[in-house]
Amino acid sequence: MLAYRALSKGSGRGRRLVLNASAKVNLTLEVLGKRADGYHEIATVLQAVDLSDRLMLDDADSLELETDIEGVPTRADNLVLRAATLLRNAAGVDRGARIRLEKRIPVAAGLGGGSSDAAATLWGLNRLWRLRWGSERLVDLAVQLGMDAPFFLGTGRALATGRGERLKRLSADGAYALVLVNPNRPLSTGEVYARVTEAVFSDGARGQAMIEALARRNAALVAASLYNGLEQVVEPANPVIGHMKGALLGAGALGAVMSGSGPTVFGIARSLDHARQIRTRVARASWSCWSVRTVSGAPIRLMRSESTVEHRGPLDDNGSRWGVAKR
Repeated sequence: MLAYRALSKGSGRGRRLVLNASAKVNLTLEVLGKRADGYHEIATVLQAVDLSDRLMLDDADSLELETDIEGVPTRADNLVLRAATLLRNAAGVDRGARIRLEKRIPVAAGLGGGSSDAAATLWGLNRLWRLRWGSERLVDLAVQLGMDAPFFLGTGRALATGRGERLKRLSADGAYALVLVNPNRPLSTGEVYARVTEAVFSDGARGQAMIEALARRNAALVAASLYNGLEQVVEPANPVIGHMKGALLGAGALGAVMSGSGPTVFGIARSLDHARQIRTRVARASWSCWSVRTVSGAPIRLMRSESTVEHRGPLDDNGSRWGVAKR
């Protein structure tokens, strides 16, 4: 267990929240042009899926973060701690939290895992600290944490424009089964966008076509409307993108496309059983694969809320003198 502690440990009675933070895929992603501020204008249809990280938030005197895997930074620049610090400063409160992050969404994979964790931290601490902030105030903070973060504070499907912060809610009617394939190689979003040229720019029509396909609740139409302009940038230097798409299509996927800035690729299946069959067929020792379903409700879900009593006890299996007992 990796840990970062900003200040001293807290003690006493408190509350615990357990949250699931969903991943997302980009059903379409179009780069519309370069902005005066140096960022790119995009239009993307975002869809939450039920591959989730889990966050456990406990009352504490300080802000601290523990995570269960290597490769996830636990320093103060981690998005989760940045979100917590941002909310604490904006609210003007002297509060802390002990945050345990269980990662299931791969890092730097085009699935929005870091942004989802940051949004879940804002959502959860707003509740834990009883701030009673509305969603608009939380979204204003989320914009400062990442292009995808505002999406996770809304509903499971949306059209995002601007840098990704302007959201139009889309009906989440119609559930779809997907297969995600990741080559276990991270890609930097910033480096991908730095290589974007005018040849990648488009007019936003792909997103509108996807919205129409979703309205018809037809998996084949949705599959035919998949699009990601960043593939033109990523695939030449990462031929595994094409290999994964080919494997998905060869295994029976109705369509396949890269998510976000990659490298994860996903395919549309006819049903969850079909998705599981495809996952089995495309499995490789060097690839991670998941069969998932789309999320129709909120991407962040409260799984449990309880009162706790912190106590000083023997060292636990993480070498910490923390114990949490149910009240």
